[in-house]
Amino acid sequence: MFDQYIVCEEGFRAREDGGVVEVRMPYYRGLTLSMVEAVDLTLDGQPVPASRTTFTVHGNTYTFDELPRTIDDRWEMGERAQLAFETDAPLAPGEHDVAVSVRLRISYMPVPGGGRDRKRLTLAA
Repeated sequence: MFDQYIVCEEGFRAREDGGVVEVRMPYYRGLTLSMVEAVDLTLDGQPVPASRTTFTVHGNTYTFDELPRTIDDRWEMGERAQLAFETDAPLAPGEHDVAVSVRLRISYMPVPGGGRDRKRLTLAA
């Protein structure tokens, strides 16, 4: 339902060790971070391992190994989270294909929730 809003067109930026893409939750309610099973990133056709990404929401940064135990923090509907990722080489300015898949565990649903989105984002020089 909210898939087209997962990848934010603003906020895509390079860092010394990789980059950051901003993402939104594809669900109409906020969830405790322990219910976020995965936020998978594919950059220019190459999957970025979860071990090379961190998840930041309202200033708190977590690894994906920490999320299952994080019961005292939430990701609210519409709130932007920053998905920081490491790359082997610096990101080149210009267009990049960014795909994100979010898997959520929702208590009353018998199957995992979530969604996926893909956009061409431009990294400024």
